[in-house]
Amino acid sequence: MSAAPQLVVHRDKELMAQAAAARLITKIVDAQSARGCASVVLTGGRNGNGLLAALSSAPAKDAVDWSRLDLWWGDERFLPDGDPERNYTQAKEALLDSVPLNPARVHPMPASDGVYEADAAAAQYAAELSAAAGPEDHGPVPTFDVLMLGVGPDTHVASLFPELPAVRETERTVVGVHGAPKPPPTRITLTLPAIRAAREVWLLAAGEDKANAAAIALSGAGEVQAPAAGAYGRSRTLWLLDAAAASQLPRDLYPPASP
Repeated sequence: MSAAPQLVVHRDKELMAQAAAARLITKIVDAQSARGCASVVLTGGRNGNGLLAALSSAPAKDAVDWSRLDLWWGDERFLPDGDPERNYTQAKEALLDSVPLNPARVHPMPASDGVYEADAAAAQYAAELSAAAGPEDHGPVPTFDVLMLGVGPDTHVASLFPELPAVRETERTVVGVHGAPKPPPTRITLTLPAIRAAREVWLLAAGEDKANAAAIALSGAGEVQAPAAGAYGRSRTLWLLDAAAASQLPRDLYPPASP
């Protein structure tokens, strides 16, 4: 297991998004300097899309060589291609359509209008991840530089919901989710073993509705009951919060909020 999570608390969600975007640019540039390319797993939802929008307007984004960036997703709503509720559709609008990515390095999860059902689509994405993993990765997925996750009010991350079968998965890297407690009920998600392959896992939480979830996940809860507690990186686990989401945490867990 990685070291204890580090917490960074910002005054509000706008500042959090801007600071996280700046942090991500630095991480991508450092990885590209060290290895020639970088690999990032995106998250959808309010905070994930807020970060992408902040990244889109950040002047420093031009420091990134977008053609040498691999993009993956932590989960996806199993809906038709182009559906406005798909994380991929929202990411394209927030950022991807405005930067010069290499299409071969962008890896959206399959849409529901292919020849798939969700479990077959999950197996295809697992195969895509496995094909991208090299000998240095020591496993069936690439060693992502940064994997980002939004935290739900119920402590879910990606589409790993408390007590549902997907959060208990220990072998497969990607699974279909059926009967999710929030719509749509059918989804595709990375599992905890795939998430833990990342060098760094960043958990994003902003707003009062996330305060209880952050407190539970950071209090030593079990991952089956609180999936966010089971999301950690190989070298670093970083919780990026705003003051509202951190409001139920003991103050000794984190430094004073940003100005």
